[in-house]
Amino acid sequence: MSAEPTNSGAVAANPFAGEKTRTQMREALMRWFLRTGTMFVVVVTLAIVLHIFSKGAPVVFRSEWPFVNVKFLTELPATLHVIQDNQGHIIETDVNGADAVKKKLGANLREEKTISYSGGGILGPIVGTALLVLVSVGVALFLGVASAIYLSEYAKHGKFIELVRLAILNLAGVPSVVFGLFGLGAFVLTAPVFTNTPLERSIFTIPLGFTTLSFQGWDTCVLSGGFTLAFVILPVIITASEQCLQAVPQGFRETSMALGATRWQTIWRAVLPFATPGILTSSILGIARAAGETAPIMFTAALAFKDKLPWQKDMLPLPADAGIFAHWEQSVERFLGVFTESVQALPYHIYTLAARIPQNEYSERAQYGSVFVFLVLVASLATTSIWMRKRLRAKYRW
Repeated sequence: MSAEPTNSGAVAANPFAGEKTRTQMREALMRWFLRTGTMFVVVVTLAIVLHIFSKGAPVVFRSEWPFVNVKFLTELPATLHVIQDNQGHIIETDVNGADAVKKKLGANLREEKTISYSGGGILGPIVGTALLVLVSVGVALFLGVASAIYLSEYAKHGKFIELVRLAILNLAGVPSVVFGLFGLGAFVLTAPVFTNTPLERSIFTIPLGFTTLSFQGWDTCVLSGGFTLAFVILPVIITASEQCLQAVPQGFRETSMALGATRWQTIWRAVLPFATPGILTSSILGIARAAGETAPIMFTAALAFKDKLPWQKDMLPLPADAGIFAHWEQSVERFLGVFTESVQALPYHIYTLAARIPQNEYSERAQYGSVFVFLVLVASLATTSIWMRKRLRAKYRW
């Protein structure tokens, strides 16, 4: 019996493949639905990033040497004066150069516009953001890892610990403006300070003989903002750190304690090093959120405008015969004063440019330039954390 001829152009069907069932069709449909959703998120993210780069990169970079707008990165924000003459030429200058330009133009002056916060640069907001992130991540990592170690290694499983974990998860969903009000009450108005002259608003004071402990708050400063942001990111760090500690094999603990190590020595030498890469991952999320929060720092740390950097605090000059100790004491006071000063911050600066300044080409330029720098800074911090995590994973591997 001869075989029937087949069409060489057609693909032969698999004789062992059954008909597609309804379940298989539903599975394929769901797979394509999830794939489409993922691609949609990727496309939207790329569109946002490309839009920021297209608008912000020309503000930060130049086509000639040194290829970077140094003025935008190294000067404080200022009011931009835009002067136009009768021929239509536009001159952009600051408040110091505006008078000279107008005097030079004389009767040829046609129009002058001033745009707040759109001149100068963004050095102040960059420095303020860095200080706030440094304080918040330092405090949150210390408290978060300590809490995670207790919950994972010391706490006994029970209803109370489960309630604590539930409270931590609920804390992650609290709106940031609520944290701002909490920081205002807890740190700006109530936090304890050592002083010889308590303020009238002090809730109560504790005399210590050589000084007084007064619960009068830290005012609006880097410390208040940093501690408030630390509580914003604390739930993320606690939850992620606890999961990383629990992922370390139990055999590491048993082997260490069998060799005579104490519980703390076991945690410090045999558990924590292997959980550190994952803890750094949680710190990445913390850095990104702390750097991008606006509402908490509005109540606790940030100013819309400041004409000095935190360390440029006015101090009385020392006498000519002042000793080394006096100079050292002033240096320490200047360093600590950095954390007791109000600062500008990039999120609040961007909010001010976008919501409180009339929109035009000059304010938009400053706005997108600030957003671009902010995005690059956050990406750089995240990249550094990822690099450290990879190095630690290569060193501590099981």
